[in-house]
Amino acid sequence: MNDLVTYAYAVARADDMLHVRAAALKGVADAPVHLVPGRDDDTLVLVASHVPAQDFQEDALKRHLEDLDWLEAVARAHHGVIEAMAVHTTVLPLRLATVYLDDTRARDVLDARRALFAERLAHLAEHIEWGVKIHVEPSTAPAAPDPQRGEALSPGRAYLRGRRQQQSVRDSVYQDARQAAEMIEALGRRYAVERARHRVQQGVLAGPVGENVVNDAYLVPREHCERFRSEVMHAADGLRGVRIEVTGPWAPYSFAMPSAVADDAAAGTEP
Repeated sequence: MNDLVTYAYAVARADDMLHVRAAALKGVADAPVHLVPGRDDDTLVLVASHVPAQDFQEDALKRHLEDLDWLEAVARAHHGVIEAMAVHTTVLPLRLATVYLDDTRARDVLDARRALFAERLAHLAEHIEWGVKIHVEPSTAPAAPDPQRGEALSPGRAYLRGRRQQQSVRDSVYQDARQAAEMIEALGRRYAVERARHRVQQGVLAGPVGENVVNDAYLVPREHCERFRSEVMHAADGLRGVRIEVTGPWAPYSFAMPSAVADDAAAGTEP
């Protein structure tokens, strides 16, 4: 087995300056970035690095994926390369830790999927991915006025009334969140060409306050991006306990390839 394997970040359409831009980057394991062209057609390339084989062997990779520090470092480097290339050209991001035995194996994948890669690159040209999350925070919503305020109550009845008021506020906040979600979906239909629904985030990923109830991505033509972002940010105006988070602009991570093809590409993890 070679000491180095080929780590693939993305597929891109070649141009005269792409190799210069790639050569200026460092990727996973601080490895220089290079391009892997096809055998007979160099219009498409894989953006890649040579990384230590021992870190990406099956058993080692399983251990590493449980090491949050290692995983964060690889993810930052992976996405850093993709975002840097996306500034200059359309890219099809590949999954984290997609590796091949060598550039020859990586080239085999590029040649085998050339037609599909070319079609997706054409589809995604001049489009930007935006993430949209909706969080509900019932604790920040004011309680409705109590018509029986000031009435003398036993401790038990006071407790029950307080719980009913809390539930009423919570129900109202979730109803407002549904209203915001419907408004954002309407904006997506107006401005975006594709939408991807992701699993809502929980625990540390969800943030310190509130509950994540919507975690979507939208693929938006570049000329509509500012309007889309601005109108989405205002979708919760006047709604109690609802917070909208918009992230981006991103390379089209959620829209690069159909899931079956992405799975096949990830199967290139060979060492």
